Amino acid sequence: MRVPPAKLSAILLATALLAPAAHAQDGVDLSASYVMDMIAIGAGGRPAKVYWLDNLDLTADLELEKLAGWNGATMHVDVLVNMGGMPNDRAGTLQGVDNIEVASHRLRLLEAWIEQKIGERSTLRAGLYDLNSEFYSNDSAGLLLAPAFGVGSEIAATGPNGPSIFPSTALAVRIDHQFGSGGFVRGAVLNAAARTLGDPGGVNLTFDDGALLVTEAGVAGSGGKVAIGAWGYTQRQDDVFALDASGDPLQRHARGAYFVAERPFTDPEGPRAVAGFVRAGLSDGKTTPFKGGWQAGVLVGKLWEGRDDSQVSIGFNQALLSDGYRQVLRGDGTRAAAAESAIEVTYSDRIGPLTLQPDLQLVFDAGGNADAKQVIVGGLRVSLEF
Repeated sequence: MRVPPAKLSAILLATALLAPAAHAQDGVDLSASYVMDMIAIGAGGRPAKVYWLDNLDLTADLELEKLAGWNGATMHVDVLVNMGGMPNDRAGTLQGVDNIEVASHRLRLLEAWIEQKIGERSTLRAGLYDLNSEFYSNDSAGLLLAPAFGVGSEIAATGPNGPSIFPSTALAVRIDHQFGSGGFVRGAVLNAAARTLGDPGGVNLTFDDGALLVTEAGVAGSGGKVAIGAWGYTQRQDDVFALDASGDPLQRHARGAYFVAERPFTDPEGPRAVAGFVRAGLSDGKTTPFKGGWQAGVLVGKLWEGRDDSQVSIGFNQALLSDGYRQVLRGDGTRAAAAESAIEVTYSDRIGPLTLQPDLQLVFDAGGNADAKQVIVGGLRVSLEF
């Protein structure tokens, strides 16, 4: 459902008024956050252009045991409203520059799932589910704005219209089992066609495009996280370059694997709490522009004494281009680069009720064009939580 800009302030005000009442209800936790970005893009030697984007996120967590007598069950609902421009149209990158940018302005149901405990250490979730909420994720990359630090681009570019991640999810079933001291293994089956309530056509119930299968196992706790994951689609997808004898794209298996590691180097609760992360992923290299990529960075929390919300982060990412996509670029007369690379530096601090976050990104070989001039992205994120 499209949301006119004039309605945004009304929605935000209603959320602020309803949140205290919801918190007063035992077994119900309602929260809201509002993020506004102002992004300036300098690319191709042209004057910088400024874009405005925002994201309103309303969440509700329900303890169904208290509310309905359903033993061991909880429910989670997450609704999004996104407005604003599309800065990557000017930046021309393959991976994007802002993690709240969307292709269409809509009110969407991002998640709506029920989780059921199975014994003491296992849970089952079913419903509309964000893959990146539990897979291919790490907390110490969470401050960075570039989408590549969310889920790796080699999986983000897959599927008929993208996998089940922000802003459009799909029906899924996820099972998780915890073992030992911080050990876990989880797996999920997701509709390959991500389409949620609010998108044209609504939730896809058919599974006509098959399913995305993903699994991850590792160890996570106060000492950090180390995990490996693998994913694949049950139906073949179009090759980005190769054609069959009829001139149609060859059909290929889309699959891949990834590695995630993060570690605190100092006391996470102490001043100047330093944590680092590294992630890497590989794919089949046939069905998307990417055959893999990596991201790495550092997060420093409580940067200034007496300012517990001050944080600074620096991140590096590189998307390795597939041979087929480089052939497509060459066919268009472009000198193809081996990868698109970027550096991001960002700082965040809370000033009264607002969190302010200036951000700077430098993108090299944008779009896979080895002759592209460096893209400079400067921005300010303003956040408010209820």
